[in-house]
Amino acid sequence: MGLSGELFIGNERLRSGASFRAIAAATGEALEPAFFAADVVMVDQACRLANSAFAAMRTVSAAQRAGFLESIAEQIMALGDALLTRAATESGLPLARLGGERARTVNQLRLFADELRLGGWQGVRIDPALPARQPAPRSDLRQYQIPLGPVAVFGASNFPLAFSVAGGDTAAALAAGCPVIVKGHPAHPGTSEWVAQAVIAAARQCDMPAGIFSLLNGESYELGAAIVRHPHIKAVAFTGSRTGGLALQKIANERAEPIPVYAEMSSINPVVLLPGVLAVKAEALAKEFVASLTMGTGQFCTNPGMVLALAGPDLDRFTASVADTLKQIAPSVMLTAGIHANYESRVERLLQHAHVNVIARGDAVTSRSCGRAALFSVDASAVLRYPEISEEMFGPASVLVRCRDLAEMLEIINHLEGQLTATLHFNDLDIELARALLPSLEAKVGRLIANGWPTGVEVSHAMVHGGPFPATADGRSTSVGTLAIERFLRPVCYQDFPDSLLPAMLRNDTFVNYPHRYDGEYRVAAADSATESS
Repeated sequence: MGLSGELFIGNERLRSGASFRAIAAATGEALEPAFFAADVVMVDQACRLANSAFAAMRTVSAAQRAGFLESIAEQIMALGDALLTRAATESGLPLARLGGERARTVNQLRLFADELRLGGWQGVRIDPALPARQPAPRSDLRQYQIPLGPVAVFGASNFPLAFSVAGGDTAAALAAGCPVIVKGHPAHPGTSEWVAQAVIAAARQCDMPAGIFSLLNGESYELGAAIVRHPHIKAVAFTGSRTGGLALQKIANERAEPIPVYAEMSSINPVVLLPGVLAVKAEALAKEFVASLTMGTGQFCTNPGMVLALAGPDLDRFTASVADTLKQIAPSVMLTAGIHANYESRVERLLQHAHVNVIARGDAVTSRSCGRAALFSVDASAVLRYPEISEEMFGPASVLVRCRDLAEMLEIINHLEGQLTATLHFNDLDIELARALLPSLEAKVGRLIANGWPTGVEVSHAMVHGGPFPATADGRSTSVGTLAIERFLRPVCYQDFPDSLLPAMLRNDTFVNYPHRYDGEYRVAAADSATESS
């Protein structure tokens, strides 16, 4: 398999009249081949085909969908190192990082396959009829979850594999039974095409309905807007800037039929260093912090963009150690020229800010689009007065906030916007301080971390990768972990239906084969093969 630059609409490969090229992140060189840009006619074609596929998917069992997800994983691995090499050229990310990202991509596909076979995602609830109940009888009520419909997934710039064509959003939507139309990120169209070929190969191998997956590439804002506006699209998943996420949400809300937009947008992920632990390991914490801050040139949505601590000699030791370590960090290539320019603009604004001090910068930039690390220092009172200090910089830069006391630290926490994560570093001497901070932190974030660092998200059943606005557009959900499937499902209740007309998993002789709630009591499945008939 090679790269052709063609679009994928269902099982067909198409060309258009307009094209663009990928740019090598490190050199700025235009790469071969040219990639065709989808137009509004192709958007309509893909959405109509997805809607037809959605109707056909109602007859595809959960076990078949699980096999499809596992086949996608196998097809991605079969692409070999060519996939990683292209991704490295387009993104500037190192091969080792991309190898880990590929592993995460296939593992989350397999995790959703396992979840489908377990059956609990279907949310089966049975409230049997109570004809003799007084003062009024109760009807027979049976509930389960069904897929929403075709889903638009926007590829992310910073994860060309794990949050793009076959990433977590696509895996969750396909697991739910929703066809997916991917708007490929223009920074890595070659990577997107490679992965799209793997998805299409798996769809053919597993006899999935034509239209279960499409890839539409293009650089224009109008392409993404046209996808979200299309009446057959029933939900949107997006990872990117606040500006982009809010624009898509506005379009979705202005439709004749508004639809949910699950947008991951902006987060600075505060790290709190409590005095007990700072006194005994300031230097060690400094080195760990710099490693987290500069990982992937700071282009993680969970990058530690703010540190809160009580002013004093121990914080000074931490600061001095960070400065010594940071100065030795060589700048590395950022994902795109645009991301680099935006990062430099945000850093420059703080460099010029009258109430912000620079503690240290990384080594000088020597090549194109490299992000130079930075740590700034500010008194807590300035954070409360100048909101720009708390804005995400999306790169290897962070702000150290010096607080007078616990009350001022709490004031800062309560002042912050919603976040993906918050981290507490503490020891036994800090337990009561940590306890006092936790309620305020919990109200602001989706994930709380003890004595660790926010970069590095485990793909698992209990993981929450979300948070209150503007970390995400809807803080009630997660984009990582098996709970993500619920974004693309909705509950339906059957009242007083005969067994012969009920869905398979709600019938009297089969509902016991699924994890379910019977008359309020939670029960596990009676058989391991429950999803075979769903």
